[in-house]
Amino acid sequence: MPLSQLINASSVSWTGTLPEQVDAIVAETSSQLIAFNQTSNESERRGLLTHLLNAPLPSSSVINPPFQTDFGRHTVIGEHVFINRDCFFVDLGGIYIEDHALIGPRTMLNSVGHNEDPAHRRDLVLKSVRIKKGAWLGANVTVNPGVTIGENAIVGAGAVVTKDVSANTVVAGVPAKVLRPIRQN
Repeated sequence: MPLSQLINASSVSWTGTLPEQVDAIVAETSSQLIAFNQTSNESERRGLLTHLLNAPLPSSSVINPPFQTDFGRHTVIGEHVFINRDCFFVDLGGIYIEDHALIGPRTMLNSVGHNEDPAHRRDLVLKSVRIKKGAWLGANVTVNPGVTIGENAIVGAGAVVTKDVSANTVVAGVPAKVLRPIRQN
């Protein structure tokens, strides 16, 4: 299976050549992340991110180190995105961050789960995470596989998001629950 077909692929058997293909990219990504997280040269960082993400990071967007991702190539980042320090993306199933999104420090975006059946637990369940335009995720938020954070939504610090968040709402808690609509001046 071509690796690009793993994005939002749902259930995938972790057999054949797939583990070897993925592990090779994960090893390469790990080496690039070490370099990214240790340099203070912005131009060098952006070059490493271009290779890591398999596309250039828009010049209006920022990823502050330290940053971690397991795969890297299945993350798509829009314009004017700010990703704060110490975030971790598990992106084999796809992560999409739209324009003007803010990602707080220590946020975890996870697009990979595993089969519940113990006999097939190594198999993967791949579901994309989508952060829509203008969304703001506070510090230490966890977003589970298959979740979409709606346009302009706010996710409170420490929340664990297990279900889609509607546009223009504030959610918080474990699991995240709707608190109220966004206040507009």
